[in-house]
Amino acid sequence: MAALGWLTPRRRSATARSVLAGEASAEAARKSSQELEDLAPAPDTPAAEPEFPVLGDEKAAAFFDLDNTVMQGASLFHFGRGLYKRKFFETRDLARFAWQQAWFRLAGSEDPEHMQDAQNSALSIVKGHRVAELTIIGEEIYDEYMAERIWPGTRALAQAHLDAGQKVWLVTAAPVEIAQVIARRLGLTGALGTVAESVDGVYTGKLVGEPLHGPAKAEAVRALAAAEGLDLSRCAAYSDSHNDIPMLSLVGHPYAINPDSKLRKHARSMDWRLRDYRTARKAAKVGLPAAAGVGAVAGGTAAAIALHRRRR
Repeated sequence: MAALGWLTPRRRSATARSVLAGEASAEAARKSSQELEDLAPAPDTPAAEPEFPVLGDEKAAAFFDLDNTVMQGASLFHFGRGLYKRKFFETRDLARFAWQQAWFRLAGSEDPEHMQDAQNSALSIVKGHRVAELTIIGEEIYDEYMAERIWPGTRALAQAHLDAGQKVWLVTAAPVEIAQVIARRLGLTGALGTVAESVDGVYTGKLVGEPLHGPAKAEAVRALAAAEGLDLSRCAAYSDSHNDIPMLSLVGHPYAINPDSKLRKHARSMDWRLRDYRTARKAAKVGLPAAAGVGAVAGGTAAAIALHRRRR
C-alpha cells in the first residue's frame, strides 16, 4: 500500500477499497470460470474398442463363411468354370451354373433351391472321378479364377486372428475339397465343408449327410469347438448371409461381412459389428466371367432376371 502514501486518508481509503474490490471481483470471476469449466460436459469422444482379437487367447478361434464373405461370388461356380475349361461337362451344364451365379450376385443372398441344384450339378459332374484328381485341379482353378476374388478386407481380418495365435477355419456349403484348397492357399488352419461320398478314392455322386448350410454350419462349429477345447464366447464368426445367423449367434464376437439385407437388419438389431468391403460399383456389378462364352451366358442370364423383375 506504499504507492498510495501521497493520497489523503479519505482518498487512500477509497482507493484501497477499490483495489480490494477489483481484486475480489477478479478472483470471483476466475473461480466462476473454473467452476463452469468443471461443470461443462466432456467433449464427445468415441469409446475405444477393446483390443480384438486377444493376443495369445488359445481358447478363441475364428470361423469364416466363404462365398461373398471371403471370396467374391460363389466358389462352386468358379470351380465349375475350371471344370468346363477341362471338358468335364457340356455348355448346357455351364448355363445352369451361370444362372445360379447370376442369381447369387444379383439377389445378394443364397437361395436354398439354387444351392441344392448347384450341389446336384456338381455331384453329377464329378461322379466317377478320383478325389486326388479333383484336388489337384482345384489348386489350378484357385490360381485361375479364385485368387483375385478374395476380399482383401476379410483376408486382413483372418490374418489378425492368425497373428494373435488363433486358429482360423472356413465353414462353407462348398465341397470340402474346394474349401480345403482355399484355406491352405490363404494360410488358414483348415476348412469345414460339404462332404461328397467316395469309395476307394472315387466319387459316387452322393453326399455324406447333408450340405453344410444354415443350422448344419452351427452344429459343425459347435462340434469342432468341443473337439478343440474352445470357448465359443471368446470366438468370432464372419458371414454375409442371414442363413448363417445360427452360426453367428453361437459366438461372442459375430460379424456381418458384406451382409445381405436380412442379415444387416438382424445385425443392427443385435448390435453386431458390420463390415462392408463392396464399393458401390462392385455391389451393383454382375460378375461376368472372363471367358467369352461363359460371359455371354452369365450376361444373358442377368438381363433375363432384370427383365423379369421389370415385368412383375
